[in-house]
Amino acid sequence: MDPIFFDSLAALLRTALLGVLGYVSLVFLLRVSGRRTLSKMNAFDLVVTVALGSVLATVMLSKDVTLVQGALAFALLVGMQYLVTWASVRWRWVRQLVTGEPALLLFQGEYLPSALLKARVTKDEVRAAARAAGMADLSEIAAVILETDGSFSVLGQRAGGTGSSLDGVKAPGRGEGEVETKD
Repeated sequence: MDPIFFDSLAALLRTALLGVLGYVSLVFLLRVSGRRTLSKMNAFDLVVTVALGSVLATVMLSKDVTLVQGALAFALLVGMQYLVTWASVRWRWVRQLVTGEPALLLFQGEYLPSALLKARVTKDEVRAAARAAGMADLSEIAAVILETDGSFSVLGQRAGGTGSSLDGVKAPGRGEGEVETKD
């Protein structure tokens, strides 16, 4: 039977040394690659973040994985993240493939039932988002949007100004950018 509580001092020292060196190599790669690598802007970014943590844990605890193998895995994940985000900034189809699109769930105080069903969001969740944003009356809300990172944005009725933060958000049955706002 394998040891459960303690194996050897050498195993503990190996874990500590690989943990420190793995952490340092990961931080170095993240600093070199830029802030965007760890942002949680969408599901793809979250997957990369979780995968980096998994690789670090594997490097620290698996006797079959060396530090150099772990550093290579870090570099591959960070490199792929860089390439995908680079491409998504340049080509809309890549961005849509990787991040999806925000979903308009409530517009001008009215629920959009088909959007709620498609996004698998309940009216209770929309009301909770409104409360979290300090909105007591749904009629005072211009829009509730399910963002690509899974968070809700709640926009109050605008008092004026130019442009709309709803540009690029599709309403069910309408094309992109065709959300009519009250002026």
